[in-house]
This record gives sequence, C-alpha cells and structure tokens, in this order.
Amino acid sequence: MARPAKSRCSPASQSSVISHYLAENGPTPERRARSEFVGAAPPRVLRTVQALLQAGDITQSAADAAERWYQDYMFGYCNYVEFSDQHRPATLTRHDAVSWQLIRARAMVRVTAVREALGLCAHQRLRMLLVDELSFRAMGEALFPTISAGSSQRKIAAQCALLLEQLADRQETAHQAAKAARAGKFRPDTPQSSPDQG
Repeated sequence: MARPAKSRCSPASQSSVISHYLAENGPTPERRARSEFVGAAPPRVLRTVQALLQAGDITQSAADAAERWYQDYMFGYCNYVEFSDQHRPATLTRHDAVSWQLIRARAMVRVTAVREALGLCAHQRLRMLLVDELSFRAMGEALFPTISAGSSQRKIAAQCALLLEQLADRQETAHQAAKAARAGKFRPDTPQSSPDQG
C-alpha cells in the first residue's frame, strides 16, 4: 500500500492555510445577523446572561452557574466539551470509551437533578436562554404570546434573573453536600463504647 505524499508546504504557508480555515469556520452572515458576537478568534455569541450580568441583575456566581449548566447540557446531550484557554490536559490518565461515557452520565445526572429541583418550566427557560441563545424578546413572544412585546420581555428577563440565582444556589448546595459526603466517607469511625456489664 502506497504511503500518502507528505505536505511540502512551508510553516508560513501552513499557518496561512490554517487561518484561512478558521475564517471559513466563522458564523455565516445569517447567523451574524441573528446574534451579537464578541471576541476575534473564534467569535463567541454575546449571550443574554452577559447582558444580565452587565446590567447588574445577576451576580457573577449566577453567571458562572449558567456556564456550568450549559457545559453539562452540551456534554450530556451532544457529547462534546469546550475547554477554556487555561485548560491543562491531565497527563496521568487517559479516558477510554467507557470512562468517557461515565463522565458524560454524571453531567446528565446534574442536568436532571436541576430539572427535578427547579421544575420543567425552569429547564425550558434555561434551554431557551443558554442552548438556543434566544433574546428576551423572542422568549417573551414564545412564552407569553397574548401580552405586549415590552411586557413579555420585562417579565421573562425578571424570571431568568431569578432562575439563574436559584441555579447558583442549587449548585452551591449540591457542592456543599458532596463535600460533606466526601468528608464523612474518609472520616475514621469512632470506637463504639461497650455496654455496661453489671
């Protein structure tokens, strides 16, 4: 079997090819018209959560909780993870297919626990806000079609701000419970006192 020919491109021409592909993989004109983008490479959608944070309607912990929920949702349902720029890959372990699916199942457990704790309506709003990246106006039109656009927009913005604060509180409570469970698991057993003889 013949080997494929090696590329004879210089490093400079390879970098120009890579930058060309990065430019091609950007958002389409239709996608750019639908959302506001921030950053240069790669451009990211300016989510409504950032607008709430910049307006002071939610805290940074609520915005962080929204990002964690989004990462769990995308990993659980779509089977991929977006690593941050500061991510360092683990050098001691490598995941096989089984361990990768176990970690994915844990992400789905966290999403399901939030849905069960906050309700299906909260889950639907989180999906619309974070996964579908809808604006408050679009969410208001979908959820409250009988009232005016301005009223529905204000109503859904208030609901989402409250929901994200509840999500942050729920994640903090779950983190504290897991921490307490780990501490109890590794705590040495106290010796049992023997019953009185007598």
